[in-house]
Amino acid sequence: MSSSYKDSYRSKSILTNQNIVLASIGWGVLALLYFLLFSAKVPGVDGVESRAEWYVIGTNIFEAFAYLGAGILCLRNWRSPQIVSSRNVWLAIAIGMLSYFLGGIFFGYTEIILNEEPDVSIGDVFFVLTYLSLGAGMILAVASRRINLEKWQWLIVFAIGLFGSLLAWWISMQQATSTELLVSILNWFYVVSDVFLLIIATILLLAFWGGRVAQSWRMIAAAAFSLYIADMWFKYAQGPNYQSGEILEVFWVFSGVLFGMGAVLEHDASLSRNRRERGRKRA
Repeated sequence: MSSSYKDSYRSKSILTNQNIVLASIGWGVLALLYFLLFSAKVPGVDGVESRAEWYVIGTNIFEAFAYLGAGILCLRNWRSPQIVSSRNVWLAIAIGMLSYFLGGIFFGYTEIILNEEPDVSIGDVFFVLTYLSLGAGMILAVASRRINLEKWQWLIVFAIGLFGSLLAWWISMQQATSTELLVSILNWFYVVSDVFLLIIATILLLAFWGGRVAQSWRMIAAAAFSLYIADMWFKYAQGPNYQSGEILEVFWVFSGVLFGMGAVLEHDASLSRNRRERGRKRA
């Protein structure tokens, strides 16, 4: 056996779906500990309390790797002919994850390197693409299967959608109205998109509740919920003296991690299903 073959086999054995899930959970736990331990503001030389720059950089790193990893894992599902769900679903989600990764890079560059308030930046182009791609992917996921929810389940969808809409509206009303048209348009686009994803996530959560394949979509739904929580907190806390790194922003990291775990669980369930089908054919 050649050394190159041994190295290839070893790398494949390390990057199993189980190990990727464990690494994803570990990344989420490390991010939570990082936010909990170092998010406190400290007074500077001018007496103004702020967070250390290295801490803010670290939060951006945790978030960036979570979404980059999720994008790569979703692309793996898109490239796999064995995947159970539509490959277009995973392509759309992958585009959303990679777009969020790029948007976060530009957002962090504007805030940390340029030391400017990133109300509107190049990152917003990628954030808008994220919501459009995620919305398209989750709609495709719902449309690709029959959704037969009970009346009480539709009531849950309605209640969560109503609560999410009212909360988003209330938070939006607390903010000072921007005089810039583009800023206002983007703010309302993000609010409407968050509520829409919340509703679709609730439908997915209720529709794909049982079965092994459904585990992936429970993760996707949880990821959308996490994205909603982080976005709503950011909008609520945003102001002239706001600085990134608040504890609830860890839900952005959780969202990326959960999207990635959903992709891994779907890939693993698809491989298991194909192995069982081949076994029945041989029998």
